[in-house]
Amino acid sequence: MPRLAQSRHNGSVKITATDELAMREALSQAMRAGDDVPVGAVVIDAAGVVIGRGRNQREASGDPTAHAEILALREAAQAVGAWRLEGCTLVVTLEPCTMCAGAIVNARVARLVFGATDDKAGAAGSLWDVVRDRRLNHRPEVVAGVLADESARLLQDFFAQQR
Repeated sequence: MPRLAQSRHNGSVKITATDELAMREALSQAMRAGDDVPVGAVVIDAAGVVIGRGRNQREASGDPTAHAEILALREAAQAVGAWRLEGCTLVVTLEPCTMCAGAIVNARVARLVFGATDDKAGAAGSLWDVVRDRRLNHRPEVVAGVLADESARLLQDFFAQQR
């Protein structure tokens, strides 16, 4: 996926066409989550190529750490052969939790792009702001609200069916 021209603003941060294309891939991953909460993620490298994909698999695997972001980061690290994902962007349909935000910081991800906010567990500005905490050694650029309506709708539909 080639890097495309920047298209519109999110506060002082520009949302790129590549961000939207990657979010559509993350949404595709989320739709494949089965019995898990539909969250999907992709990691793209500096050239805009997808190098990691993930979707929530906690229910399927019995692993409490099997969040979409963690699985996408693991696959990306394996693809590049290193734990540092400098120059990479993590694109995820839902604002990361504290565990995932910590992994993003530790992996040295350059940018975090997310769709829907999570007022109950979000750690990229909603409840906490782990990814921009000045006490930490790395702070990725954060772009919020990319295809937020589509991301939120997936979650709302999932939880409506659970009731």
